[in-house]
Amino acid sequence: MSYAYLFKYIIIGDTGVGKSCLLLQFTDKRFRTDHDLTIGVEFGARLINIDNKQIKLQIWDTAGQESFRSITRSYYRGASGALLVYDISRRDTFNHLTRWLEEARQNANANMVIMLIGNKCDLDRREVTYEEGAQFARDHGLIFRETSAKTAQNVEEAFTQTARKIYENIQNNVYDLSSESSGIKVGMPPTGAGYQHGPPRLDGRQTGGCCN
Repeated sequence: MSYAYLFKYIIIGDTGVGKSCLLLQFTDKRFRTDHDLTIGVEFGARLINIDNKQIKLQIWDTAGQESFRSITRSYYRGASGALLVYDISRRDTFNHLTRWLEEARQNANANMVIMLIGNKCDLDRREVTYEEGAQFARDHGLIFRETSAKTAQNVEEAFTQTARKIYENIQNNVYDLSSESSGIKVGMPPTGAGYQHGPPRLDGRQTGGCCN
């Protein structure tokens, strides 16, 4: 199936906040309680429809561990959207958002759309209020949603709302679509070679940990 645009996303945030589970829920509509920790970078893709146009999302799920940060930084370049994820039941993951955001803005293009996600909102043991997340997003010019990768609450909306904002920016001529740094590709067939750019995918798995 052909598509009008391809948007490259990157998912960032501390380890264990549920980045891989959000990706799996969005691409495969399923949840795994035994999801392994990401080593390096993993990849997923899905077609969505915006304004009667097919948009392909190419999503890079990054490792949150400090030892992989140099790998993660290389994936910011050429990303049109980022999902910055924290765990509403772990305040430390919220406290680290400023560092993640600074890194994103240092390494990504200036027009990258960033969605702040408070994940695991199905849990009772909340340490970060909804208003705290919303206030952080307002202070830093981000879109904000709370999600649950386990129940799928707002997962679809988080990815599509980010895409809709990127699409609106295209209509307003915000991007230079001839540049790879925009993270956007125009009208290429989904099976065509050469649409995938950036560092090679790293496949390595480490057992342990789960995410909502």
